[in-house]
Amino acid sequence: MKKILIGTHNKGKFREIAYLLPKKYKKISPIFLKIKSPKETGKSFASNSRLKVRFFSKFVDYPVISDDSGLCIQALKNRPGIYSARLAKKHGSFFNAMKFILKKMEKKKKRKAIFVCSLSYKEKNKKIVIAEGKLNGNISTKITGKRGFGYDPIFIPLKNKITFGQMSKLKKIKMDHRYIAFQKLRRKIKI
Repeated sequence: MKKILIGTHNKGKFREIAYLLPKKYKKISPIFLKIKSPKETGKSFASNSRLKVRFFSKFVDYPVISDDSGLCIQALKNRPGIYSARLAKKHGSFFNAMKFILKKMEKKKKRKAIFVCSLSYKEKNKKIVIAEGKLNGNISTKITGKRGFGYDPIFIPLKNKITFGQMSKLKKIKMDHRYIAFQKLRRKIKI
């Protein structure tokens, strides 16, 4: 069985990427290998994604896939953006970060947001292949739903009336920003 390292310590991300990858792969977590996460010093999703895949590929001789993703809210100057996870850390949890965002959004009429995912893939001694997925939506007025992870309970994808937090796992995985990025990546590489 082929191995692939999914370069993330986020259990929700790991589950989603593992689901998207073909069954022929044995999905390995850096937690299992006791590899810490690198510092995210990039200025974009793509640069952070590239930085992570390069870092994790130093430890294994099989393929690595890494992602950097986040929520960009138009009314908040596209924040939290690449700082999505760091905002949650600063506030103690994603739930507290969502409360903070909704407070900032209270008087905003425009609630447009984009979920962005940059996926990087690297095989030993080969160039990094990268693909980006974007999904448009709106920020809800309250935290709704217990499914998903991260900011899912406040993001309503376009043409939908419910948040990712209310959706079935399968429906969400087959339409979100990570899925879009993965489909683009598949067109570039044999996976």
